Amino acid sequence: MKGKNRKKSRRWPIPVLVIALLIAAFLIYTGRYYRAGDVARSMLESDETVLVTRTDYGWLFDGPSEGDALIFYPGAKVEETAYAPLLHAVAEAGMDACLVKMPFRLAIFGVNGADRVMAAHDYDRWYIGGHSLGGAMAASYASGHASRLAGVVLLAAYSQKPLDDRLSAITIYGSEDGILNRKRLAEGARNLPEGHREYVIQGGNHAQFGDYGRQRGDGEAAIPAEEQQRRTAELILEAASTDAGASN
Repeated sequence: MKGKNRKKSRRWPIPVLVIALLIAAFLIYTGRYYRAGDVARSMLESDETVLVTRTDYGWLFDGPSEGDALIFYPGAKVEETAYAPLLHAVAEAGMDACLVKMPFRLAIFGVNGADRVMAAHDYDRWYIGGHSLGGAMAASYASGHASRLAGVVLLAAYSQKPLDDRLSAITIYGSEDGILNRKRLAEGARNLPEGHREYVIQGGNHAQFGDYGRQRGDGEAAIPAEEQQRRTAELILEAASTDAGASN
């Protein structure tokens, strides 16, 4: 109308709105995650056997080992420090452990995190592994870097890509795991090196590889988390010991 200034409403283009909504949804999704429990937080403290250090890539659990180290990728939407009890046990048993903090707590965005770890330390033999999605992404990294690694450790996980026969491989999961897809686990076994080993921890479930509480859809564990983690550490070290003996 004459003599009146009409304010024009600002309208965002539809593609911009869609992108903004997708980003918001992603941030909400990743902002809801499983947090480390009290036991895990206590295992971030050094003791007389294992020196625990915060690093640029995450955490180092430095035990008696001078030659072997495990690079570990956490499960999806799990606070990385939830795996401190397991990795503390691995380091204490004789293999240093490097825990990688993932972008948005999703290893799919940090597949090459192992590069930063290996640039920071000097070990004779490197192993790489992880839990659930973290294990799958660790295997993905191993598929393209076999010459830099000695073996792969898959906890409730499987490899989606073929792994070089130069690598050793060990798969560990709990008998009560309600999340691991057994069909895909069997299919993924075809991608593992000849001579790979598979172990089932009786009474264990999916979440008890870490300390982050009960995971939706998981089975009820019949053993304590400490026992599942202790047994897992023993199996990892036994496999590494076998590898070392075979290479000598």
